Amino acid sequence: MNKPDGGRMDERADGWLGDIEPAEFRAAAHRVADLAADYLEHVERFSVAPPISPGEVTGRLPPAPPERAEPVATVLDDYLSIIEPNVTHWNHPGFFAYFAVSGSGPGILGETLAAALNVNTMLWHTGPASTELEVLVCDWLRQMLGLPDGFHGHINDTASMSTLLALGAARHRLADLDIRNRGLAGRPEVPPLVVYASEHAHSSADKAALTLGLGLEHVRRLRADDAYRLDPAELVSAIARDRGAGKCPLAVVATAGTTSTTSVDPLPALADICRREGLWMHVDAAYGGAAAICPELRPAFEGLEEADSIVVNPHKWLFTPIDCSVLLVRDPAQLRDAYSVVPAYLETGEAGVTNLMDYGIQLGRRFRALKLWMVIRAFGVEGLRARIRQHCALAREFADWVEADPRFDLVAPVPFSVVCFRARSEYGEDEDDLNRALLRGVNAAGPVFLSSTELSGRFTLRLAVGNIRTEPRHVEQAWHLVQRVCAHLRAERRRQP
Repeated sequence: MNKPDGGRMDERADGWLGDIEPAEFRAAAHRVADLAADYLEHVERFSVAPPISPGEVTGRLPPAPPERAEPVATVLDDYLSIIEPNVTHWNHPGFFAYFAVSGSGPGILGETLAAALNVNTMLWHTGPASTELEVLVCDWLRQMLGLPDGFHGHINDTASMSTLLALGAARHRLADLDIRNRGLAGRPEVPPLVVYASEHAHSSADKAALTLGLGLEHVRRLRADDAYRLDPAELVSAIARDRGAGKCPLAVVATAGTTSTTSVDPLPALADICRREGLWMHVDAAYGGAAAICPELRPAFEGLEEADSIVVNPHKWLFTPIDCSVLLVRDPAQLRDAYSVVPAYLETGEAGVTNLMDYGIQLGRRFRALKLWMVIRAFGVEGLRARIRQHCALAREFADWVEADPRFDLVAPVPFSVVCFRARSEYGEDEDDLNRALLRGVNAAGPVFLSSTELSGRFTLRLAVGNIRTEPRHVEQAWHLVQRVCAHLRAERRRQP
């Protein structure tokens, strides 16, 4: 019901308050579908990163919330003019930064339906279909990765949460310390617990150590080899040093697809060490794990099946809208024993069911499985494989162009779909400064967006192919832009006295 001035009434004719009228919702939902479809169809009209300054969006919005109701149509108008143009467009086919988190059409539909259902999948009783679908779709992923029976999966928001939960389970496995009940504080008899990871492992390992009370001082960042993989000999030496100092080695965070270079740590050797030393092995395969669904790429992940826990993010390279991170554990009882707390108000009495609240610290849980289920069904496993293969081929082609141009260096191997490269200096100028300027110039142009890292102490550019809408022309455009900006920077430097 609308007011004479165009605003929406806050109550029905009978005075009863409730949601917006079904007719208004239906009209708005149809418009939202059109907005989403138009955006995805024409996203290339935007610069990948919006050319705005901090505070510009806030400046176009009122500083206080509206006292009176506004028509949803008016809110959508503001979305279209203020919000949509001014996000960084991760769904843009020219988005080559970080790792792609492109949301596919089927995944977006699943997310929409999950919002409509608004299920809290904490107990089987509070979400029978959502619970059972989550268990099923995680087992589908297990099969796609070629992992053996027995691994249990559930969905978290991000790999950071999955890694935190895994290391918490590793801590709980130290049964003699009874940390679940007695904690760590004020216990001088408890030795420092140590986590080991490559110098190229993701920062989620550090944040997990912070949250679990282990402390950054007890995260050992170990030297990598020339291919940016964790050196097993370094791990063995570090464990021996820590044991000799009275510390307690807890876990190894191996990586199958490092953030900087997508290198895969030597999983079989690390698994042998962990087994011999009694350490938990967690594998961060958040990005790279998706490649294991391709049989020809699976040998790179040899030893993955020996892990105690594995994280794979379908929201990275399986085209599922963020957030969707699957944690697979070899022994689900260890995870459940570490985290299960069942107060009287959550007791239901059902036997033989999975209550997903028992496998982590979150009670409220979104119905994330629906979008992953729809993505897998809509593309099929072979369709997902084909897209991953295309992305790897595009990255390899980009790497070939880099290697063929004497102005550039390929800095790291290209096992999957990420290329690390640098421009060479011409007249002895600082190469890091040159490459920083190159990155700024490329990203300021608008049609593509790259990110950077540091390898062997050198500023390095990264191009990550992984967006479901990326075509060969977008990768070619990125390379031509890199060449053009580099040529411009070199010309500027030649003109300088």
